[in-house]
Amino acid sequence: MHGRDARLAHNESLFRRANERISQHAEQRPDVAPGAPIAFYCECANADCTERVTMTELEYEALRSDPTHFAVVDGHEFPELERVVERRASYLIVEKLGDAARTAIAEQPS
Repeated sequence: MHGRDARLAHNESLFRRANERISQHAEQRPDVAPGAPIAFYCECANADCTERVTMTELEYEALRSDPTHFAVVDGHEFPELERVVERRASYLIVEKLGDAARTAIAEQPS
């Protein structure tokens, strides 16, 4: 993978790890009702992105069930690395392709 593409894929994995911590924290909070929306970070390749996507814990778990799927704000997709597989009310689900998919799988949080 080219240096730029590897860096972009790595950025996405960093946001994925942050979202995993948000998910774990939400599960432990008694004031977060089951099914309540949670603000997760946009998992796009832009390291400076601070936008949020809102989804429930169940939606996040479903997203994470495929390590090549990421949630991004509409307009934050990188067609050279991914394709849009689903449009939701507050975010897009993108699927990483090629080397970006291999990086996503290799760097997925446990």
